[in-house]
Amino acid sequence: MPNLFFLSLSSNQITGTIPDSIGHLPYLHVIDFSRNLTGSIPSTINNCSALIVLDLGNNNLSGMIPKSLGRLQLLQSLHLNDNKLSRELPSSFQNLSSLELLDLSYNELSGKVPSWIGTAFINLVILNLRSNAFFGRLPDRLSNLSSLHVLDLAQNNLIGKIPVTLVELKAMAQEHNMDMNSLDHNGTVSRYDERLIVITKGQSLEYTRTLSLVVSIDLSDNNLSGEFPEGITKLSGLVFLNLSMNHIIGQIPGSISMLCQLSSLDLSSNKLSGTIPSSMPSLTFLGYLNLSNNNFSGKIPFTGQMTTFTELAFIGNPNLCGTPLVTKCQDEDLDKRQSVLEDKIDGGYIDQWFYLSIGLGFAVGILVPYFVLAIRRSWCDAYFDFVDKIVKWLLFKRRVTYAKK
Repeated sequence: MPNLFFLSLSSNQITGTIPDSIGHLPYLHVIDFSRNLTGSIPSTINNCSALIVLDLGNNNLSGMIPKSLGRLQLLQSLHLNDNKLSRELPSSFQNLSSLELLDLSYNELSGKVPSWIGTAFINLVILNLRSNAFFGRLPDRLSNLSSLHVLDLAQNNLIGKIPVTLVELKAMAQEHNMDMNSLDHNGTVSRYDERLIVITKGQSLEYTRTLSLVVSIDLSDNNLSGEFPEGITKLSGLVFLNLSMNHIIGQIPGSISMLCQLSSLDLSSNKLSGTIPSSMPSLTFLGYLNLSNNNFSGKIPFTGQMTTFTELAFIGNPNLCGTPLVTKCQDEDLDKRQSVLEDKIDGGYIDQWFYLSIGLGFAVGILVPYFVLAIRRSWCDAYFDFVDKIVKWLLFKRRVTYAKK
């Protein structure tokens, strides 16, 4: 079938290796052999010069990535994830200037993250090097990837500070979603749906048709150090941010509230300190938060969106207090005791005035008439004459009543 342009054998039970004869199909636009094969990647695949999509993910492929792949200059999507590929990235990859998606996750690749990635892949939208053995520092030139929406370098051996230049990732600084036409390969391969596994909210999620909604930075489980990069808070289009399991110090900046589209934030297992910013409750889209196992202190700003999270989001911070933790803040106890004391004091004053007013009422009611009658003798005689008449009249009425009976 020399004129074949779309070849998909994905998700079957085909065994064996990729034949060298694959190079006899020069018009192929799509090769999808995912979830099937073993062996190595044949170097003859470079003869498929019209390739736009090459998906060899989720196989059992081993060995080096052949340098010949660098000749596929029209290639826009390359999936080699979930294999056993090893050694360094071939420098010939610099020729893949049309590349939009590069997924090399879950392999055994090593070496430094090449700095030429930031200059060679000017159209790159997704870069996934997760779970390999890359080491060294993150190259500053990654900031040149102005179209990048997903940066996943988690579970490697990276060291040093997070580059401040990440703030220059222009596509992540936009608050609107990725263009829905991105990664459609100009409509030439409409029968192939891009997919990507994203680790977020504590679970693995596969995105296909909704891949355009993903704007993510994941640098977790490395050996990164230095202070929390405040520049990241300017990437207002971020949806997922994971910097957990590193050695990051410093405080969460108050400008974290600028990440207005943030849905998942994981900063757990670092060395962050200080108080949790009072601006965090304004992150209304935040559905997952993990700040556990740090050195945060003070009272949790448990208002707004923060009230949706349980104690699991904050445990492992010995100096953190307040709801939802069982540890109460000292100022809370002081305020409570002061309030109770004020209530008691206020209540005591009320009781004292109440009894005092009753006593004064009785005193006035008895003593005033007595003093008046004692001073005015004529009034006294008139008063008692009046009382005698009333008493006699009552006695008379009583006799009349008995007589009638």
